[in-house]
Amino acid sequence: MQNTEHKERKKKTKTLRLFNPSLYGRNTSAKIQTIDLNEEYTRIDFKYNSSQEYINGGWIQMERNSFIRDTLSKRTYPLLFALNITIAPEKFHFLRKGQAHTYTLVFPALPKSTKAIDIIEKEAPGNYFNYFNIEYQRWVNIEPHGNYINNKN
Repeated sequence: MQNTEHKERKKKTKTLRLFNPSLYGRNTSAKIQTIDLNEEYTRIDFKYNSSQEYINGGWIQMERNSFIRDTLSKRTYPLLFALNITIAPEKFHFLRKGQAHTYTLVFPALPKSTKAIDIIEKEAPGNYFNYFNIEYQRWVNIEPHGNYINNKN
């Protein structure tokens, strides 16, 4: 019985991984790498290269009230948790100029009908990680290794 329940759960949580072939970003320092979609969550992986302007590369952080927004319905989905980036007012300090850093933001699952999203750290003047009209459905589909391995066993 337990084995059957486990297999049923695996089927429901199959993840669709979408790779950004152009590493979409508003500048060269912050880029969206991948978006993972399943019935439980939306995971967005980012790559950030620290500033050349500051001796030690500066710092980054994420606002607690960050969200993603369906561009058509305007419905918002709040940030559930962040991995490898601090939540404001805490700061992640770089050690050097141009240092690469990856981080992940996790949000509730999006409806399958969603075609494009905005990723909003904060809608206010200033330097925030905001991305608009991300048409991720056009990205390259890459099946995560875990799904491949689990489905073959």
